[in-house]
Amino acid sequence: MPNWLSRLLSWIAAALVGVVYGAAGTIAHSLMWGPIPVGLIVGGIACGALLIAVRALTHDRAAAVATAIGMIGMLMIISGPGPGGSVIVPNTPVGQIWIYLVSGIALLVIAWPSLKRISASTPTAGSAPTAGSAAASGTPSTETGRRLDA
Repeated sequence: MPNWLSRLLSWIAAALVGVVYGAAGTIAHSLMWGPIPVGLIVGGIACGALLIAVRALTHDRAAAVATAIGMIGMLMIISGPGPGGSVIVPNTPVGQIWIYLVSGIALLVIAWPSLKRISASTPTAGSAPTAGSAAASGTPSTETGRRLDA
């Protein structure tokens, strides 16, 4: 299968999963347990976790964008008045928080810098120093660059 077809299919799958999470979160966001907005908290965590997982597992910003478009698109579609006049996301503080929460999480995950590029340019904590850096610090070393006293 060509690479472009594989990527296109993964974006479509990501958008469909975003549609499911967006619909579930939008329907459940108004669930309250006393004064605690349980639906808002659980829906926000679920949508955020999905976006982070898609971005981290695919290493593709476009897949996270497709997921966010699916989520926000479904939120916008079902938040308007339905055919019977019912509204799923009323113009209340909880409804407004839900709309801005999903959009804000999506923007944050999409705009986050690529950790793959950052980790490639910085040495890790477990990497061995080179022979030159060990000699410069006054620490005895072997030919492989590992410290003898470590």
